[in-house]
Amino acid sequence: MDDIKIEEENTNIEDKLKKLKEKLKKCQKEKEEYLDGWQRTKADFINARREEEERRKDFIKLSNQLLLTDIFPVLDSLNLAIESRQNKEDDTTRGVYLIKLQLQDVLKKYGLEVMKTKGEKFDPKFHEAIEEVESKKESGTIIEEVQKGYKLDNKVLRPARVKIAK
Repeated sequence: MDDIKIEEENTNIEDKLKKLKEKLKKCQKEKEEYLDGWQRTKADFINARREEEERRKDFIKLSNQLLLTDIFPVLDSLNLAIESRQNKEDDTTRGVYLIKLQLQDVLKKYGLEVMKTKGEKFDPKFHEAIEEVESKKESGTIIEEVQKGYKLDNKVLRPARVKIAK
């Protein structure tokens, strides 16, 4: 009888051991599923944060572009004021010129570039031809700048308005 009892106990222990192994396998599988899910969620979060940062940078760039295009008429007016008083060297002319320089320095600090035009070859990506003029220079060469053109981060914000040689 003792043998039967021992055998029953061994069977019970083996059953319990088998059940515990199955439970352990199930727990390990759940753990792997949870870990995989957590890792995917973490990667998604990192990607979402990166995308949000890119959108923020794009928004700032667009805001800067809009602000700068609103400032262009002010620069144009300062240039006209200086040109109209070019032969009269007085304090007012000098003051306007210094203000223009300060404004240009600030805009340059934010990446704004004035496009070079005079003597350059006409390029419709950067220039807007408003007139063709008879000239001894090679056809398509810019001979006069009517309105300055500006670039920000190598993107044209305003094309230069120019006169070109025929």
